[in-house]
Amino acid sequence: MSSRDVVLGRLRAALATGGTEPVEVPRDYRHAGTLDLDQLVQRLTDYRAHVHRVAEAAVADTIAGILPPGGTVVVPPGLPPAWLPPTVTTVPDDGLDNARIGTADAVVTAAAVAIAQTGTVVLDGSPDQGRRVLSLLPDRHICVVRAGQVVSSVPEALARLTPHRPLTWISGPSATSDIELIRVEGVHGPRRLHVLLLP
Repeated sequence: MSSRDVVLGRLRAALATGGTEPVEVPRDYRHAGTLDLDQLVQRLTDYRAHVHRVAEAAVADTIAGILPPGGTVVVPPGLPPAWLPPTVTTVPDDGLDNARIGTADAVVTAAAVAIAQTGTVVLDGSPDQGRRVLSLLPDRHICVVRAGQVVSSVPEALARLTPHRPLTWISGPSATSDIELIRVEGVHGPRRLHVLLLP
C-alpha cells in the first residue's frame, strides 16, 4: 500500500463518518492596530527601500531626482499624468512586450494598500497600477502611496483587497539569499524600490 493510498483512505474514512460540517474558526486575531506611518517608513527602510515623504505637488520633481535625465519610464494607463516629470520619456503600457518593459529605466505605479507593521505595499492591478509584469521587470520601481491607503495590519489590508484580483505584495526590492546567506538583489524583480509617501 502506497502513502497515497493511506492518505486517501483516511480521507474517505473521515468523510464516511459525516464529519463534513464546517468548523467555526476563531477570528479574534483580527484587530485594528494603531496606525503609525513612521513604522511603515522604518520597515521599508529596513528592507532597503528608499522612502520619500512628499506632497502630491512634488511627486514629479521627486521622480525627476530619482531618474537620470532622459530616462524611460513605463507607466500603467491610469497613472495620473501630473506625477510624471517632463525630463523623462514615458512609455505607456498598451500591451508592451516583456523585452520593452525590461529595458525601461523604471516603472511608476500607484498602490492599492500599504501595511505599516510589515512594511509591505500591495498592488492589485488597478488602472493606476497596471499589469503585474510592470512591477517585476524594470530595474527600478517607483510606487506612490497615499497616507489614506496605509493600514496597520495584514488583516486590515485583506479587508480592503478583492481576493480575485492579481495581488502583488512588495516588501522592499527583490532579494534572495543563497545557502551561505549572501544577499543578492534584483534576481526576481527590481533591485531598487522607491516609495513616495503622500500625506
